Amino acid sequence: MEHSVFVGGGGENYGTKQGLSLKYANRHGLIAGATGTGKTVTLQILAEGFSAAGVPVFLSDVKGDLSGLAKAGSEGFKLHGAFTSRASKIGFDDYIYEGFPVTFWDLLGEQGHPVRTTVAEMGPLLLSRLLELSEAQEGILNIAFRLADEEGLPLLDLKDLQALLVWVGENRADLSLRYGNVSVQSIGAIQRRLLVLENQGGAKIFGEPALDLGDIMMSDQHGKGRINILAADKLMGSPRLYATFLLWLLSELFEELPEVGDPDKPKLVFFFDEAHLLFDDAPKALVDKVEQVARLIRSKGVGVYFITQNPADVPEDILGQLGNRVQHALRAFTARDRKELRLAAETYRDNPRLDIEDAIREVGVGEAVTSMLEKKGVPGMAERTLIRPPSSQLGPIEPGERAALINASPIAGKYEELKDRRSAYEILAKRASDAAEAAEEAEAREEEMEAREREYNAGRRYSGSRVPRSTSKSTRRRSRKEESFGEALTRNVMKELTGTTGRRIVRGILGGLFKGR
Repeated sequence: MEHSVFVGGGGENYGTKQGLSLKYANRHGLIAGATGTGKTVTLQILAEGFSAAGVPVFLSDVKGDLSGLAKAGSEGFKLHGAFTSRASKIGFDDYIYEGFPVTFWDLLGEQGHPVRTTVAEMGPLLLSRLLELSEAQEGILNIAFRLADEEGLPLLDLKDLQALLVWVGENRADLSLRYGNVSVQSIGAIQRRLLVLENQGGAKIFGEPALDLGDIMMSDQHGKGRINILAADKLMGSPRLYATFLLWLLSELFEELPEVGDPDKPKLVFFFDEAHLLFDDAPKALVDKVEQVARLIRSKGVGVYFITQNPADVPEDILGQLGNRVQHALRAFTARDRKELRLAAETYRDNPRLDIEDAIREVGVGEAVTSMLEKKGVPGMAERTLIRPPSSQLGPIEPGERAALINASPIAGKYEELKDRRSAYEILAKRASDAAEAAEEAEAREEEMEAREREYNAGRRYSGSRVPRSTSKSTRRRSRKEESFGEALTRNVMKELTGTTGRRIVRGILGGLFKGR
């Protein structure tokens, strides 16, 4: 089907051929269905279709079996006969086996190129979601980010944020007057959450070089869009980190890409697998942000496709924006299941030839009820569809093959080495070092002056000379009377800071930044 991604077709008891129009592919979509009904294969064939049309793709591999996109299927595969039979049945006349250009990414840096962002780019809202902070704790995090901007303190990695929070805690009295209560307990809670994140390997997501969005929007020398695969099988052990990272990436695309209106084909297609993780227990502010991004990012030429078990996992306001739909089977064993099935059926355009609710219940593995946007963005009627077979390998490639593709990648070596340039941690540590050094020098001068005064007084005693008591008292009274309040205050503060007690105060305020280096 010209200018579209072929999804599947008919045959007896099925509807006409179904294709996802490239012109409306940036209107977003949904792939839903119970476990084991074929969602992953649908994701695979859509990625193939977009890549063949020159559209880059970003997707996450939550089960570890999508690396097969990089390798052509083969006639020796046990399902070869079934694949060719289905291709013939649905009219997929140009069905061939072929592989596609793939770039592997991994937040943990094990199964692909490391992918990172900075703490500053993540921002306080998403970071609070990642750390599961309370409203009060999120408020303190916002104060820290505000101070980083005002003081010119780059927040690149976790140690930058940890150092800044130490500084906020030591200066909480002054900051509370400007921004409201800054409690030690809340700062401590944030630091503990950061420690947990670090122990779970989450610290690897923060640092430089940060991801260049241009590197996920590339094509190969033959004009095929590169398929970016994020290794997420281990990452799913930290589902909040997974969901927060993908939402950050979506937000970055929204903020950085220029407006392109409605292009003939998308600039990028973004698949968000296990989409329910994004919305589970999410605060309203975050859901509102996702809704805003979903509504407006299509004008940047980006199509977003949510993959989940049940359409009810996606908030209604966002679900209404998903025009291209592939609904695999839903189970209906309980009253709640039947209610959700009915609600799912009601989101499709009626087809007089099809009982949509029954069709969603009855479709088998590799079948689905589909509805694609047609001319002028009007939803097509729901059709029962046989999903086309994949051209690439079904299942993962060998680790050696994966390693070879990573080494041959056009971005090989760009992200592998972590860089640690001067940022908030180093700046605050330098300030602390300078202040401690100045305090020690001042104390040394004070001790030297005291020693000279003691020596002078001792010499005066032995010489027998004595300053008249009345003169000494009157001079002291006159000098103190003439001294201004500001001068007196400065003298007393400097006396404290240059003394032993003062040195302890300065180190207490600033010395903590050196811990954990």
